[in-house]
Amino acid sequence: MKDVKTLLLLTPLLFATFAYGQSPKSSAVAAATATAAAPQSSASGTPSTPPTVASAIDREISIIEKELVETAEAMPEDKFDFSPEKLNISGSDYKGVRTFGQQLKHVAASNYLIWSPITGEKVPDTVNDGKGPDNMTAKADIVKYLKDSFAFGHKAVATLNASNLVQPISSSSGRPTTRLFLATFAPAHAFDHYGQLVEYLRMNGIVPPASRGQ
Repeated sequence: MKDVKTLLLLTPLLFATFAYGQSPKSSAVAAATATAAAPQSSASGTPSTPPTVASAIDREISIIEKELVETAEAMPEDKFDFSPEKLNISGSDYKGVRTFGQQLKHVAASNYLIWSPITGEKVPDTVNDGKGPDNMTAKADIVKYLKDSFAFGHKAVATLNASNLVQPISSSSGRPTTRLFLATFAPAHAFDHYGQLVEYLRMNGIVPPASRGQ
């Protein structure tokens, strides 16, 4: 039983490692994350509050939240309607891909869709089939929408415990799933789009915040 609990604790951390890639630099980031999630000792040598599956996943969410918010804030507002399609790169096929702003709104809307079944809360009307509000175009509004979706994720993950982690529930699409899967799938999905957004920054001559000073 102890081994099972340990596996459940480490799974989200290992998942975050793969999401960052296998370069030495990325491995160092993942290692630091894992260390930060480990039990901390006080000056007297007595461990403080031990980590839980919920706290480990919450830390994973905080990592991608920071990366995405900083990326969003790094892009000038007049570039929020940018997509690689505008570059007309010879031999490429970017027709119809999401703009920078649409990518962010999609991540935020998906966060609500994925995490809401964990608590059973109603999905906000703003999710718009995973697209986010069509009329939301201002940078400040999109960044706030993104931040609010992560705040919702932190609240949802805080409800995880040993008795409900793998209890069968239905996803927003009605498919059977578990809270553990939904809790970790949302950051995985966000990491996917973070990788795309980083390229959008570089296509506009902007070094991603996470890569600056290195």
